[in-house]
Amino acid sequence: MNLRTCLLTANSCYKSGKTIVPRGVMVHSTGANNPKASRYVPGDAVIGYNTGGNHWNQSNEQWLEKYGTKLSKCVHALIGKFADGSVGTVKTLPWTMRGWHCASSGNDTHIAFEIGEDGLTDPAYFAAVYQEAVELTAYLCKTYGLDPLADGVVICHQEGYQRGIASNHGDVLHWFPKFGKSMDDFRAAVAAEIEGDNMLTEAQIRAIVRDEVAAVEAERAKLPASDWAKPHIQEAIGRGLMEKNTAGTIDRPQAGTTRQELATVANAIYEAVKG
Repeated sequence: MNLRTCLLTANSCYKSGKTIVPRGVMVHSTGANNPKASRYVPGDAVIGYNTGGNHWNQSNEQWLEKYGTKLSKCVHALIGKFADGSVGTVKTLPWTMRGWHCASSGNDTHIAFEIGEDGLTDPAYFAAVYQEAVELTAYLCKTYGLDPLADGVVICHQEGYQRGIASNHGDVLHWFPKFGKSMDDFRAAVAAEIEGDNMLTEAQIRAIVRDEVAAVEAERAKLPASDWAKPHIQEAIGRGLMEKNTAGTIDRPQAGTTRQELATVANAIYEAVKG
């Protein structure tokens, strides 16, 4: 996921300050042939800049003055093309803020994002935004403990309408099937993404084992000599086979012995026997 943040703080939705406890994710698409993320946010050097003044970081009053109607919409994120042509996600609202995205009760329960549409004929662009949407949805489901395969958790706008929690829009069922994808496919992909994130790689497993071994060795190194070993340690020191520390004993009495330490002791024994 290629995530940047550009909060729409001037939007009247943001200013309302209402919050939700997320119970799902609703997938939308913009319904306009403009895949640039900067169409909907002021932008920056990475996202690209909005040059038309028609971004959503404006209040109802500003929008009414410009266009004669209110800007009664605001989602939590937008997926589209960045300045370099790559696909990414722009976070536009805090995830727990109540959005204005479906004109019904779904606003109270679902985090929502828009996918910027193109001409709906480019398989490369569709594949890129589809994967970005999968990764974003997986991230949100993990963040809020949501099961993407549970009923009503991950839905599109049209499915929200069918459930009576969203207005009557067709997205994204007018687009996904053009490329052989359904919302069931999408939910399965989100679940697989989460499962994949939960699976450890061989390198991660090896790192965990190394850390555990090091921790065990560190704890053993802190332990004092056992009572039965103390006289043997003193005898070895007295015979010059081991070096004593400032406390008159040896360091790390119960730690593992390295080959170099063993070689040093063996050589000392050999010299003592030879002498």
